[in-house]
Amino acid sequence: MQSVEQIAAEIVAREGGFVDDPDDPGGATQHGVTIHTLRRLGLDLDGDGDVDAADVRRISRDRAVQIYIQHYFEAPRIGTLPDALHASVFDMYVNAGNNAVKILQRLFNRMRLDVQVDGVIGAQTATAAVRAMEAAPDHLVDAYGIARRNYYYALADQRPASRKYARRRDGGRGGWITRAEMFIAPRYHLSDAQHRERTRAWE
Repeated sequence: MQSVEQIAAEIVAREGGFVDDPDDPGGATQHGVTIHTLRRLGLDLDGDGDVDAADVRRISRDRAVQIYIQHYFEAPRIGTLPDALHASVFDMYVNAGNNAVKILQRLFNRMRLDVQVDGVIGAQTATAAVRAMEAAPDHLVDAYGIARRNYYYALADQRPASRKYARRRDGGRGGWITRAEMFIAPRYHLSDAQHRERTRAWE
């Protein structure tokens, strides 16, 4: 089983370097850490009295790893979930905030494990996670990964500017879908034809 430090380092590697995409609500980003995160944490890295894109550019890989562990794993209490869920839920929390937990909570409700869909990992959600893992030890991680993939497609359905993250220019899988499928067993990956059919309405 991977350590949280290893998972965080892999997330940083996936996120890449500096990006400031006007279609990304996250704004300026370095190693996946957004300007909004820096402002929320009050990290004026260049000491000029404000937090702007120049501060984002100064985020090192090591600092990004520590931010992720402290604020995207420990703070939302992902460590209280079964170990097998850590990598996917942590990765999704970095990408989508507490929607990562809401996706999991909705999955539990579909499994008839009643939890409040509030995006918070409290005792109720942690207990449901243990029960869900006991009920479906070979399927829960895949089910969560599939729910993540569905979330990304639905988000792109609703926000045309985000479709480029789910579908490449050539019609293939975009970064969001590729990312979700990293945590899904290959037998549950969509074929190219299935992906194209799912996104056909975006033409």
